[in-house]
Amino acid sequence: MSIFDLFWIFLIFSTMFPAMQRRLLEEARARLIRQIERRRGTRLITMIHRQETIGFFGLPLSRYIDIEDSEQILRAIRLTPPDMPIDLILHTPGGLVLAAEQIAQALVRHPSRVTVFIPHYAMSGGTLIALAADEIVMDENAVLGPVDPQLGQYPAASILKVVETKPLANIEDHTLILADIARKAMEQVRSTVVELLTANGMDAERAAVIAEALSSGRWTHDYPISVREAQAMGLPVRVGLPEEIYHLMEMFPQATPRRPSVEYIPVPYRHEGPAPRSR
Repeated sequence: MSIFDLFWIFLIFSTMFPAMQRRLLEEARARLIRQIERRRGTRLITMIHRQETIGFFGLPLSRYIDIEDSEQILRAIRLTPPDMPIDLILHTPGGLVLAAEQIAQALVRHPSRVTVFIPHYAMSGGTLIALAADEIVMDENAVLGPVDPQLGQYPAASILKVVETKPLANIEDHTLILADIARKAMEQVRSTVVELLTANGMDAERAAVIAEALSSGRWTHDYPISVREAQAMGLPVRVGLPEEIYHLMEMFPQATPRRPSVEYIPVPYRHEGPAPRSR
C-alpha cells in the first residue's frame, strides 16, 4: 500500500469519524431519553441551547428559542396522549417571545401533568415556558430570569421611563412610538404570565403580583432569580433533579456542525410503565 493510498484512507476516515461520533451520541441520547420516559411514564422533550457553539470561520453562533423550536415542541405535544404527563428539560438564554408563548400556551393546555427541569438556567422566554408547568424542578444553583420585554437593544420599561421623566415636547416622535409599543408589550407579557399561572390553579391575586415582579422591569433582564427567590414569590419550584437529567445534559456537548436543539422520540405514544399522575 502506497503513501498515496494511506493518505486517502486517512482522509476518508477523518471525514467519516465525526459523523460516526455524532450518530453514536444521538443514539445514546435517544436511549437515555427512552429510559427516563419508561421510568417516569412520561413524554420527555429537551430544549437545550449552547451559546458557545463555534460556526464556520471561527465565528461564535448562539442558539435561542426560535420558531423551529416551537414547531418541534408543539409537534411533540400533539403526538402525546392527553392523559400522558410531559417532562421538559430547559437550558436556554431565552429568545423569540412569539415562540416562547406558543410553547407555554401549548404546555398549559396539555390535560395531564407538566414538569419542567432546569439543570442550569432558563432565562427570559425560558422562564415564560417554565411558568406553564405544574412543577418546576431545579438544580439548587440553577436560575430563572425576568420576562420583561425588550425592544431591540432597550428594555421596554426603560423606554417608558424616558417618557415619564422628560417633558413631552423634548421627546422625539421615534421614542414616543417605541414607548407606545413598549407599553403594549409589557401588558401583553404581564397578562400572559397571569393566564399561565391561573390556568395551573394559582389564585388571580398572587398571579398578578408575580406577573408584575417578572414583567415590570424591576430588575435587569439578565438578573438571576435563584431557587429561594422563586419559591418566595410563590412559584411551584423545588430542588431535586433526577441524576439521569445530569447524565443527559452531558450528552449535549458544544459541537459543530449545528445539531437540533429539540429532541424527542417522534412517534405517537401508548402508555408504558407507571400510570400517569393526574393534575
